[in-house]
Amino acid sequence: MLNALEVFTTVIVGLMVGVEFSVAFVMNRIFNALPEDSGQLGRAHGGRMLGAVMPVWYIGSLVLVAVWAVAGWSHDGAGLVVTAGGLLILSVIMSILLLVPINNRSKTWTPDNRPADWKQQTNRWDRFHYVRVAVIVAAFALLVAALA
Repeated sequence: MLNALEVFTTVIVGLMVGVEFSVAFVMNRIFNALPEDSGQLGRAHGGRMLGAVMPVWYIGSLVLVAVWAVAGWSHDGAGLVVTAGGLLILSVIMSILLLVPINNRSKTWTPDNRPADWKQQTNRWDRFHYVRVAVIVAAFALLVAALA
């Protein structure tokens, strides 16, 4: 049963990492290359869509890692799992304090109501997101190492 939990948790965290990596390095570049206001509208839609899904995914991943850490405490790799959990906690804190406030504003923007500094706010979100992606990639790598 522990093996199934380990694999399931690693897959769920890996999929989350893939989505966030894609946002950072694929989707945002596509949005930035679109003409006129299309990129900003695409980001706003993505913020609404992913803003509804990602909190559940982050918290769910954290819960799965915590269950793995408790259930596998006496097994090899438990320290890696606990460290991965710490990194996921850091990613949730970063999200709540740094990224969500910007996302909550930007997901309501249209070309008619966006603030004058909307590009600076978007760039700030992107920089925080790059750091968050690095944190969750590290967490995922630790989980994979714990499986080995």
